[in-house]
Amino acid sequence: MSFIDQLGLHVPVLQAPMAGVSTPALAAAVCNAGALGALGLGAMDAEAARGMITELRVRTPQPFNVNLFVYKEPERNLQQEAAWLEWLQPLFAQFGTSAPTALQAPYTSFADDPDMLRMLLEVRPPVISFHFGVPDAETVAALRGTGAILLASVTSLAEARTAKKAGMDAVIAQGVEAGGHRGMFDPNAPDDGLGVVALTRLLVRWGRCPVVAAGGIMDGAGVAAMLDLGAVAAQMGTAFIPCPESAADEAYRRALLGPAAYHTRLSKLISGRPARALANRFTALADRADVPTPPAYPIAYDAGKALNAAARACDEAGFGAQWAGQSAPLVRTMPAARLVQTVQAELALARAGRR
Repeated sequence: MSFIDQLGLHVPVLQAPMAGVSTPALAAAVCNAGALGALGLGAMDAEAARGMITELRVRTPQPFNVNLFVYKEPERNLQQEAAWLEWLQPLFAQFGTSAPTALQAPYTSFADDPDMLRMLLEVRPPVISFHFGVPDAETVAALRGTGAILLASVTSLAEARTAKKAGMDAVIAQGVEAGGHRGMFDPNAPDDGLGVVALTRLLVRWGRCPVVAAGGIMDGAGVAAMLDLGAVAAQMGTAFIPCPESAADEAYRRALLGPAAYHTRLSKLISGRPARALANRFTALADRADVPTPPAYPIAYDAGKALNAAARACDEAGFGAQWAGQSAPLVRTMPAARLVQTVQAELALARAGRR
């Protein structure tokens, strides 16, 4: 049985999980339209995640994906963290407040969250995907025992080999065009920055597992191109942000529909890991000559969130984590189900044109 048949999909599209943006309403609308909806659980605890899954199951009987962040907890460098806060202090002062006196990790890695694992073993989501790495063998075996299909984002052939060896059923080939965090297993390793075309072909030619292409795919023609490269499906994230079912706030939506969409940037400054965002005041800080190295992910995110909160209290939205891919100017504002149906029609048209 093919990967698409296993999932029962009518449209070979996966909605990217997008922690902080995905909602049960968005995922359900995508699922009910024949694609694979997803929830990003990496930024919440087990009970909040359970609530999201419960709500999603009320909204759809179809298979869905839940996504976890799997990374090694960083070693704390208090001197570096203090230097980062000192550098950010003038920005906080612009908004009439002070930088935090200390930083904390706002999230817990799935690798260190037994409560999340227990919850997943109880609720048994049909598809589970991982970002930043893969769980240990014992965890993978336990999750496979529930019957779940397991996926992992990869940015290189080496990571795909690691994912396959770890027991993943398929890999998501995340090109450098993609919005949000790069899924690199080791953020300190060299990044070849492979685009989705090159990465997808490398992994398809490798031929050890199904490949889902991700990065810069916004319409049916893009999906068709990825299928022609040998991918079994395409993952789309930025395309779903303007949907009314997403949790994106109005400032994020306005920025996505404005000139910043033409100038996305990869930056470590917001969270401590490379992530592609709309050009804004936060990403522009990278152009300063005096910028220090930010603390590791997710420690730096604590400062980033505090700065965004201070700015938003003064009606300044330019310090938000407004993740978006390079094809952001191609976004269309419509309900999620209609977007899936539109992509399906465009895909059929693209295929018909090749006959």
